[in-house]
Amino acid sequence: MTPDRPIILALPKGRIQEEAAAVFARAGYDLSPVFADTRKLVLDCGLLRVLILRNSDIATYVSHGAADIGIAGSDVLDEEGKELYEPLDLGIGRCRMIVAERADARVDTKTQAHIRVATKYPNITRGYLVRHGLTAEVIKLSGAIELGPLTGLCERIVDITQTGETLRQNGLVEVDTVCQVSSKLVVNPARLKLDGDRLGALIDALERAV
Repeated sequence: MTPDRPIILALPKGRIQEEAAAVFARAGYDLSPVFADTRKLVLDCGLLRVLILRNSDIATYVSHGAADIGIAGSDVLDEEGKELYEPLDLGIGRCRMIVAERADARVDTKTQAHIRVATKYPNITRGYLVRHGLTAEVIKLSGAIELGPLTGLCERIVDITQTGETLRQNGLVEVDTVCQVSSKLVVNPARLKLDGDRLGALIDALERAV
């Protein structure tokens, strides 16, 4: 990596962009071009070149070296388990991963022999079940997880929530918290070795900003 080559940052779409931009601004990096009225997915922001991606794709781009660094939710990182350097929790995008079920059809794990759990996070869910000594069939879904218990597809779900309002509106109640979720800075280990001075300076600046 040459010094005149921009550091490539994989940035997730959505609300995390504004929170991330505020942290980067405090660290001395201006990400304001990403908020321009444009459909561009690659934007130059001074020393940084920003790729606008889905949160679920950030770790893949960084792990394969298409991006040097990225901002990814700890939920995605824990689910995918890619070998990335995670130097910093940015403290943004905070939410919880929870277990929920229908308020009018509570689950008794001691008496119900077969329980189905729907989720976007099958690996995390299986780990949770093992830790708690529970046996259940895990069903992977991509969206509208709350619909699972309402249609009889499953008895429980494991999903992300901030306020719990969507759960309440769909007649679901929280049973347990699986983990706390926030966004982390992730770095490609090979890129860190090749360009340690610049990436190290960026990491240090973000750490002070956080």
